[in-house]
Amino acid sequence: MTVRPAPTEPYVREVHGVRTDDPYRWMRNRADPRLRPHLAAERAHYDEVSAGWHDLRSALGAEFAARLPIEEDPVGYRRGQYEYAEHTPVGAEHPQLLRRKRDSDFEVLLDGTAVAAGSKHLRYGVCDPSPDGSHLAYSVDVTGNEVYELRFRDTATGADLPERIPHTYYGSGWSLDSTTLFYVVHDASYRPYRVHRHVLGTDPATDALVYQEDDERFHVDVATTRSGAYLVVTTRSRDTSEQWLVPLAAPETPARLIEPRRHNVEYFAAHRPESDELLLLTNDGAAEYRVVRAPATGPGRENWVELIAGSDDTRLRELDVFAGHLVLRCQRRGVGFLRVVAPDGTVCDHHPPDEAGLIELYPPGPYDVTSVVASSESLVVPRRWWRIDLRTGARDLLRETRVPGYDPGGYTTTMSFVDTEDGERVPVTIAHRVGTTPDGSNPCLLYAYGAYERCARPGFSAALPSLLDRGFVYAIAHVRGGGEHGRRWWLDGRLANKHHTFSDLIAVRDRLVADGWTDRVVCRGLSAGGLLAGNAYTFWPDRWAGVIAEAPAVDVLNQMLDPSVPLTVNEYDEWGEPARREQFEWMRAYVPNENITDRPRPPLLVTGILHDPRVLVYAPARWVAGLRAADTHGNHILFRVELGAGDHKVRSRVGSLAYEAEVFAWVLSVALAPATAAT
Repeated sequence: MTVRPAPTEPYVREVHGVRTDDPYRWMRNRADPRLRPHLAAERAHYDEVSAGWHDLRSALGAEFAARLPIEEDPVGYRRGQYEYAEHTPVGAEHPQLLRRKRDSDFEVLLDGTAVAAGSKHLRYGVCDPSPDGSHLAYSVDVTGNEVYELRFRDTATGADLPERIPHTYYGSGWSLDSTTLFYVVHDASYRPYRVHRHVLGTDPATDALVYQEDDERFHVDVATTRSGAYLVVTTRSRDTSEQWLVPLAAPETPARLIEPRRHNVEYFAAHRPESDELLLLTNDGAAEYRVVRAPATGPGRENWVELIAGSDDTRLRELDVFAGHLVLRCQRRGVGFLRVVAPDGTVCDHHPPDEAGLIELYPPGPYDVTSVVASSESLVVPRRWWRIDLRTGARDLLRETRVPGYDPGGYTTTMSFVDTEDGERVPVTIAHRVGTTPDGSNPCLLYAYGAYERCARPGFSAALPSLLDRGFVYAIAHVRGGGEHGRRWWLDGRLANKHHTFSDLIAVRDRLVADGWTDRVVCRGLSAGGLLAGNAYTFWPDRWAGVIAEAPAVDVLNQMLDPSVPLTVNEYDEWGEPARREQFEWMRAYVPNENITDRPRPPLLVTGILHDPRVLVYAPARWVAGLRAADTHGNHILFRVELGAGDHKVRSRVGSLAYEAEVFAWVLSVALAPATAAT
């Protein structure tokens, strides 16, 4: 079966005097009657071709399912008189929220399967128990468009209250008396821009407006301080932030500004109640951030006193406070770690226990504790939970995730560094079976992201051992645009420096080959990483055995040219504002949809999701249509488009493993037998 060419419609885009034919512009209109049949035809083509891997896909799926963790008591967190925990029963797609009092059994407070009501997709925007445990605020999306309906459950009866609030977003906070909830709503472009206050039992139409952000570059979020004393309203762009406080003992009090926004300056506040101080993590005066303190009654910059100085080699990423102890999430030389600072200034660092792994603070929980819970994992070691004594620094193992039939000792992971032509060192995480040697014969799956200062997580997956057992090497290229070397790593991979993201990936790929780790590399990236994969496919096609571009932002120039597209204006500080000629030229030079040419290329697997609000489905659809129209070499292109419920990525446990089985079957088909790759 071949795919009928997508319909075309004459259109010429003219920007800064540059005229560009855009025959697939019509796809931007989701209501166009031609779009869904075209996407359905692409999906039918994918389904027909992928049927050739049915047995392999089934075998992989069975292997993945066999490694699902054994059911154990979940690790919980305390709030008020209750302990809460999230748990996914064996065979279930969606998690449950559990609750218990001390020395009693857990009860199910919220059952995801029941909430989903038959939908394959379920995502919570908010899941927030009230301080006294009488109510649960939770918001639900079952389509994938990240538009949530906020609901309130009476935990004594298990019944929801009559009031429901549509079009809400992430973030919430309860008043101390558990009668009032603060929540966020978004505008027509999916930008979270308002904070409202709802009193239980009242009509949501009467909810008070607490804060409104009119600058379209800024998004709004809310959260409570761990002390429970304040609601913090955060409004931020990609590189600037501002925060407002509401005392939760008096929720009707107008929000009070901490410090007015200044371009390229960020600060984030935590509260220390014993001294009624704010501790602020900020890059004001420290490129990789420092910690200052100020009285909560006068938190402005004129009262900031440095508590922890910044350091050029260590990025301070997040700050939390527990009973006087500070816990910082830090990043240095590609690896994240936790730093505990005692009231007397004594420092104790907690690094990942596994090489090239990660360690993270388990976020929920109260302020008045002397120990905290952290989790660790790596590409080859399943998740473990640790109790860290804040006073002594002792770290004790609480629980290990038991994976049936899996022995972590049979695999290894390391971090190395690749030197670039401009003198940088790109971290690379590599995993393989013990005994695999760099003899040039191993296929490789190489993943990268490289945007928004986000670090690519080297986390455990029940799927990955199936690749490693078949002789693969798996690698993550921590390219510029991410945060692996701190804030500077992001700054050197955005805007005019975006080309570094792409050249770093090629440098990593070439070093893996030169060092003998592989002779066949499949590249994989999601979203902004899908743009990276698409760029690699466009400009370096000879480097790859195959390319996977998942929900790829391959049409980001056209998106940035249209501020009505969801989540666009806030992205100018990441990609550029093409209304400015110079920035238009940056983007036009690297965006895959702007650089379609006819040449032999490796097999390509593209994914898209109809309801995705982050990378709208027309972006990959237009790119694939353009590639097919330009191709005279019989390049192998598949477009797996999800037409049902689903958002930016597959999230349910069983569903995500089934999806990975499809992707891995394709990887094996192109990396192990390229001569018979699907058409």
